[in-house]
Amino acid sequence: MAHVKTYRTNVRIGNWNEDLCLEEDAKQEYMEKKKRGELTAQRVDFLKENILRPVKLSVTKDGELHFGDVVMLVNMGGENRECSALSINADINSLTKVPSPGIQAPCGISAGRGIQPCTRTAFIITSVDGSPEGSTLLFEQSFALKTTSDFARGLYLASELQSFHKCAKKSRLQEVNLVDSGSFLSWWKVVHFDPQERLENEGLPVPANKKVLIIHCKTNQGLAVLGDQILWTTYGKEYEVTAHTFLDSHKAEQDHNHWILCTSDPAGDALVLFNHPEPASNIKEVTQANPD
Repeated sequence: MAHVKTYRTNVRIGNWNEDLCLEEDAKQEYMEKKKRGELTAQRVDFLKENILRPVKLSVTKDGELHFGDVVMLVNMGGENRECSALSINADINSLTKVPSPGIQAPCGISAGRGIQPCTRTAFIITSVDGSPEGSTLLFEQSFALKTTSDFARGLYLASELQSFHKCAKKSRLQEVNLVDSGSFLSWWKVVHFDPQERLENEGLPVPANKKVLIIHCKTNQGLAVLGDQILWTTYGKEYEVTAHTFLDSHKAEQDHNHWILCTSDPAGDALVLFNHPEPASNIKEVTQANPD
């Protein structure tokens, strides 16, 4: 009861003048923040306006991935999760104005269900071994994944060994985030999703828009989406992303680790993955092989 205000400033009893000055100061501070665009709602709008800005993905004519390609990393979902895309999980605390407006490292990563090419979901396949831009990415070849420049600042997707102080927030598994400089912690490689075909595909070109595994070079853990670990982000309910290999009873990686590096359709802005579904003959063969 000691903190209950039992009078109004216009009654002019007690510390009425002090209260009036405090109200005026609060209004003045609000107007100044609004003018500078520093109100929470303004900062959220600014973040979404920039990070959800559409980005054109690369178009591959030979069906293969190349260094310098701008792609989306999509997981087609599974038993307890929907189709999702690897996304920058930036909030208003990730914003910086130096040297220009953008996000700053370290920055989180999540798997969002908005499958749209934009600053938040676009990543550039970057060479780490001196391979020239435009050359073909090969299975088992090391590379880095960078965000686009300007607002996303060209940050690197990285991971490191799990520890008590550094791990994923929900699952406590190996953390994946964005850092501002490239190192061995930001090296990844693509391997064939089928263990029986992995050896014979080593050194061959990586196909675009096909299911693959993305493995962290230092820890040998696969990039994964966790459908049972939900993150409430600025962009809605999303899935946690970690570096952890999930194996089934046959020692094969589960769909948590299956990714498709998506490119754009030459005929338009749609993704090849969704604009060119599997032929009906292939679907029929799968149905006949799995009648249940």
